Amino acid sequence: MIYRDRIEAGKRLAEKLTEYANRADVLVLALPRGGVPVAFEVARALHAPLDIFLVRKLGVPGHPELAMGAIATGGVRVLNDDVVNYLDVPGEVIDAVAASEQRELERRERLYRGTRPAPDVKGKTVILVDDGLATGSTMRAAAAALRQQKPTRIVVAVPVSAVQTCDEYRMGVDEIICAVTPEPFHAVGLWYKDFSQTTDEEVRHLLELSTSGQANAASNDK
Repeated sequence: MIYRDRIEAGKRLAEKLTEYANRADVLVLALPRGGVPVAFEVARALHAPLDIFLVRKLGVPGHPELAMGAIATGGVRVLNDDVVNYLDVPGEVIDAVAASEQRELERRERLYRGTRPAPDVKGKTVILVDDGLATGSTMRAAAAALRQQKPTRIVVAVPVSAVQTCDEYRMGVDEIICAVTPEPFHAVGLWYKDFSQTTDEEVRHLLELSTSGQANAASNDK
């Protein structure tokens, strides 16, 4: 299975999520940027609201590729205690890195969401969507951060994943749905004919389109 693009991937993924359709407690959250066009199709098929969930890695100073934690939408911070304790990273260093990443996260929040508040996930069934999973590190950080906001259920859903990553226990979620798990896997982009970068403008457009669609649906229900 090679997807034509993220739109087709989202439509195929939605077929695996029909049990969550037309439910008032369901919220679809996309990991920007590549997850947004996938999640847009999922949300549309399930008749569920769409929003974004931003995650920023907290890299160890001097070794930015090594994550000592992450911050996410809603002011949530998750620390990797093993890394922090092993390297004896001082609290003030963690705070400084987190402050810098928080500024970037807030910039992206404003860029993508505008003045709309972050979604309230408490008591919701949240479907976290990305365009694929390789190591799954970003998704794990997102799930850990989201868990602190007390949703009832977290479902990770992706069109394609490395087989060893498609595991709800490793991911720390209630359910994980991977439409396909090809072997050998190598990289997410290999399973798309068009894997061009999703732009900031496309993210904003799809979120605005989804919001207006929800508003129209709400007015039609009255």
